[in-house]
Amino acid sequence: MTPEGEFRTPPKPPLVTRIMFWAILVAAGAGALFVAAFALWLALIILPVALLAAVIAWLTWRFQVWRAGGVIRNRPPESWRP
Repeated sequence: MTPEGEFRTPPKPPLVTRIMFWAILVAAGAGALFVAAFALWLALIILPVALLAAVIAWLTWRFQVWRAGGVIRNRPPESWRP
């Protein structure tokens, strides 16, 4: 503040400092974009594996129901006591 009561505008930072600020900002944005792209790629790679595991689990369950003669759904477990 000046003796007359006015505010002074702060001096502009040097050109090198401004360039470095924008370089760091662009690098941070590129890093964030890379992390997001990598996460999406990883999810798309894992998705078919998870779906295949779910299909195998369902088929295994259906096979066990078929082997038991279809009575698994309507009967409580042997160890169940009221």
